[in-house]
Amino acid sequence: MSRFVVAALILSGFWLALSGHYTVFLLLSGMGCVLLTLVFVHRINIIDREYPHHLLIGIFRYVPWLLFEILKSAWNIGKIILNPKLPISPTLVRIKTTQRTPLGQVIYANSITLTPGTISLELTEGKILVHALTDDGAAGVLSGDMDRRVTRFEGGR
Repeated sequence: MSRFVVAALILSGFWLALSGHYTVFLLLSGMGCVLLTLVFVHRINIIDREYPHHLLIGIFRYVPWLLFEILKSAWNIGKIILNPKLPISPTLVRIKTTQRTPLGQVIYANSITLTPGTISLELTEGKILVHALTDDGAAGVLSGDMDRRVTRFEGGR
């Protein structure tokens, strides 16, 4: 039951943050949507048995770092696009992951994709195939900094 309460609180908070309008009608609509979503989730049994409560603490450290990395990468890709010579060197690299859980690996793969200039193409057990637009982007992924931060975020080393 606590999973549903936590899910309801998270969904309600997300609804309120995205809405920006707090009229009675919208608050009731939001509450109805949250309850309807939870009914569907319960009926098809897709709420994880192990709710990742431990991620709530690490999110305040990881997300700001990720947002900064996204901005840095977007700036670099913007400079490349505006350069008349378009200095790109598309590269495929396969990297190992150090995350202990499938959730950690998915967070890592999605973080790579969110960063402009890199896309996670394939996620298999313990490995991610990444397409990088430049050699610098590939080197950034191979450096392992994001991997270490995601592992720390998920509660590992």
